[in-house]
Amino acid sequence: MIRAITTFFWIGLLPMAPGTLGSFAALPCGFLLVVFGGPFALMMAAGVVFVVGLWATDKETAGAADHDPGHIVIDEVVGQWIALAPLAMKIGFFGGDIFIDLFVNLGLAFLLFRIFDIIKPFPVSWADRMHTPLGVMLDDVIAGIMAAVSVILLVQVFT
Repeated sequence: MIRAITTFFWIGLLPMAPGTLGSFAALPCGFLLVVFGGPFALMMAAGVVFVVGLWATDKETAGAADHDPGHIVIDEVVGQWIALAPLAMKIGFFGGDIFIDLFVNLGLAFLLFRIFDIIKPFPVSWADRMHTPLGVMLDDVIAGIMAAVSVILLVQVFT
């Protein structure tokens, strides 16, 4: 069960780009949460998955030399869902053009989250240097917040 959680149902065990694949797998799940439960369902799910992911990551990495092995992608799922928050709010409260929301805003949230997660600007790098299960989860939460704020700013500037 721990491996199923940390790898987001074994997505993280795929041989290439597990973080990107984990983020990508989070998109349809996150979008369905928004469609069927609204923006608060997405944020509630992100909170629950953060707590469960923290517990599972702690168990998975206990005694291991690598504090953040590549196959752990539950942190990417949480971060990606946070990055989707502006899209969730837009759909939940204002409606929206499904084409623009799906293919522009969703893509923008995905791309920005991956950039912040890979490049790790401060404060993402600060959390990553914690070398603890909390750091594993927190760096992606911060990258997700940075991506969400960037999406809001870019959408405001270009629309």
